Amino acid sequence: MRFLSRTMIGLFLLAATLAIIILAGGQIYWAMNEAAGGNQRRPGGRERIFAANVDTLTVETVTPLILTYGTVQSWRSMEIRASVGGTLVELSPEFRDGGRVSAGDLVFQVDPAKSRSTLALAENQLLEARAELGAAQAALTLTQAEVELAKTQRVLRVLALEREQNLRDRGIGTDATVETVTLTLSSADQTLLSRQSAVAQVETRISQAEISIQRNQISVEEARRILAETQIIAPFDGVLSDVSAMLGRLVSPNEQMAILIDPAALEVAFRVTNSQFARLVDSDGNLRPALVQVIFDRNDFPFEITTTLARTGAEVGDGQTGRLIYARLTGTAATVLLPGDFLTVLIEEPPIENVSIIPAAAVSSDGGLLIVGDDDRLSEITVTILRQQGDQVIVTGAPVGQEYVTAWSTQIGEGIQIRPLREDDAPTPASSPSTETMTLTDERRDQLIEFVNGNTRMPDQAKARILAQLSEPEVPVEVVTQLEDRMGG
Repeated sequence: MRFLSRTMIGLFLLAATLAIIILAGGQIYWAMNEAAGGNQRRPGGRERIFAANVDTLTVETVTPLILTYGTVQSWRSMEIRASVGGTLVELSPEFRDGGRVSAGDLVFQVDPAKSRSTLALAENQLLEARAELGAAQAALTLTQAEVELAKTQRVLRVLALEREQNLRDRGIGTDATVETVTLTLSSADQTLLSRQSAVAQVETRISQAEISIQRNQISVEEARRILAETQIIAPFDGVLSDVSAMLGRLVSPNEQMAILIDPAALEVAFRVTNSQFARLVDSDGNLRPALVQVIFDRNDFPFEITTTLARTGAEVGDGQTGRLIYARLTGTAATVLLPGDFLTVLIEEPPIENVSIIPAAAVSSDGGLLIVGDDDRLSEITVTILRQQGDQVIVTGAPVGQEYVTAWSTQIGEGIQIRPLREDDAPTPASSPSTETMTLTDERRDQLIEFVNGNTRMPDQAKARILAQLSEPEVPVEVVTQLEDRMGG
């Protein structure tokens, strides 16, 4: 009995082994036949065809746009500081954040009492210096008269000496008399020298008085300037910001009280990359006056301004890259924009000729593009991507007139046959009306509605009709089939 069971197990194992060997031989045979026959499909198989949106390649001249973001700045602003220390005794009614002042308006005033006293003292000292100058000039007149009198007396003494010497020479006069007259002449010379010294002293006094007058005039002008600086006057029309003051507050010299901003002197500052900046300069390295479109989104209402490039920044800045560029804002910008507003900036580049604009989804990261052949079979070519403009790209090297797939997907690739869906095509009911309908799940219905809404090439009339059908409880089977074929499955 044991021998019989072992014999049966052995026969079973032998049969199983033979079956496996035969199956392996058949697989090898089929593989060899398939290799010899190339890529031919086995009898009974059918190639799956996917639907794909296609478009035709064209060439045109395109003006690329550089998209960046910037902020509004005022190129005319100043810090309002207290020139002198003291107590605030007067403030403008508009001296507050957002207050508007005009050129010549009083912004605020520091207590001028001390400055007025200083000015009065300086003016009194100036009067004293002028009085001293008058007295010195009068003294000069007197001393000059005394000098003239001393000169006359000396002349008389000289004549008297000559007369006595003649008398002595004739034997009439004596030597004692000549000596007496000589002493008198010497006394007259000493008196003249004394009077001339007095004149020099008076002239020095006059010079000192004139210097004192000039010094006191400077003091008076300085006192007047300090008194005038107790009042801060707006130099131009503007809006006040960062205001920090109140009546009675004690301020120190050079303390910042506010910032005055000219709302009409606005510009937008934005940064571009080095490669973008290279496309905005001419052959000499100068910034071209390219058109700039500035967009300010104000509560979903975009406000647009067209201007031109004005200048570039003087330096790159710590931790920054690229180049900083400024564009002047004029006209109605002053009534809408304020410093600090965030703006979208579009800059026009020089036009590029003989290029194609295609959807960004149509090309791969390395520039691969799927071209539709004569039998609707795809082949891949490589194009050069020049710019990316939102959801589109500007390319060169594309075959003009050829159809291409507008969006890559995981189901299609080189060698795959597709069913082209062109712009004028739209899923329509079959020529023979059919009443067959089906009930869709919520997930399936949402997928179909999302696909229809996202199809930008479907005419609006056809899209509205299909969405109306998809919103019904029962949806025609033909509509569902056509939509799913276009979705790729």
